[in-house]
Amino acid sequence: MKKNLLNSSPKSNVKVLDSLIAEMFLDKVIADFQKAKLKKEIDQSLEKKSKEDFFKLTDQLKSIS
Repeated sequence: MKKNLLNSSPKSNVKVLDSLIAEMFLDKVIADFQKAKLKKEIDQSLEKKSKEDFFKLTDQLKSIS
C-alpha cells in the first residue's frame, strides 16, 4: 500500500520537505553557476569574434533560462 504524506508522521513529512528544499536549492545553485559560466564564455566568443561559438553558447544559455 502506498504511503500518503498526509497520513504519515510529522517528522517524516519534515524530512521529505527538507529533502525537497535542499534539492531545489542545489538545482538553483547549479543553474546559476552554469549561467555564469556560459555568460563568461559568451563574452570570450565576442572578444574572439566567433559567431559560431556565440550562437552555440547563447542557445545553451536560453535552454537553461
